Amino acid sequence: MTIVFAIVGRNLRMFFRDPMNVFFSLLGALILFGLYTLFLGNLQTADLADSLPGATEGEVQAFIDSWMFAGIVLITTVTTGMGGIAVLTDDGASGRFRDFLVSPVRRGQLVLGYLLAAAAVALMLSTFVLVLAVGYLGLLRGTWLPVGNVITAFAVVVLSCLAFTSLSAFIVTFVRTNGAFSALATIVGTVLGFIAAAYIPIGAFPETVADVVAALPFAQAGMLLRRQFSDGALATITADAPGAEEQLRLLYGLDLQIGDWTVTAWFVVAALVALTIVCTALSAVRIRSRIR
Repeated sequence: MTIVFAIVGRNLRMFFRDPMNVFFSLLGALILFGLYTLFLGNLQTADLADSLPGATEGEVQAFIDSWMFAGIVLITTVTTGMGGIAVLTDDGASGRFRDFLVSPVRRGQLVLGYLLAAAAVALMLSTFVLVLAVGYLGLLRGTWLPVGNVITAFAVVVLSCLAFTSLSAFIVTFVRTNGAFSALATIVGTVLGFIAAAYIPIGAFPETVADVVAALPFAQAGMLLRRQFSDGALATITADAPGAEEQLRLLYGLDLQIGDWTVTAWFVVAALVALTIVCTALSAVRIRSRIR
């Protein structure tokens, strides 16, 4: 394991010494934060406040912000894992694989080093963003999440990092050049907000599109995070509006439905665990085939 940890440390140093790689890893989260800060946040707050006359504008703003930050944390778990595996593409493009093959390092150790380093990058940056989100909501919006919610959100972040890093690792094994990886990272960072229902509430999508989005693991993991971030704020703004809470839970993705079937939390956990196992095995096979 000493060799594996040495490889992990080397991959982490290569990732963090490249500012552009870190930037692209956080691009999706930055886009979402910018959109809501400059444009979408005020629009959604105004519309929701008009439909809930019993809630103050500050309470509605706290709900919208908590919903937004849940999406930011979710996006970060995806994009940072992809950024962490970028070292694999760089090593392949620069020919470092040949150096590894003549060294006393087994391919299995290299594979494990790449995967663990990418997962570590995702977990560190996602945890950092989670702490920022909790602090922002508490300090600026006066909405401190209960300790139990924060712990549960962190558990969801860990599981999401593992699942989406393994998925990203499998996808990146098909990328051969640094330019192609940068293009892929930009596309993923931009599109992810839509397929995770972070830019627009899933209830605003056409029914067929909403079903497709709800069937994807990104929106499902986002559902778990939104429940921890937004349950309290949603209960506050709907206290004087009977029946509104159920409708808003569906509109903003705190509950997901695929057709007539309601997605359960345990199903999402099982799906993420299965995604982690399957994609880790596939990516390990693909990485071994790349190191030749």
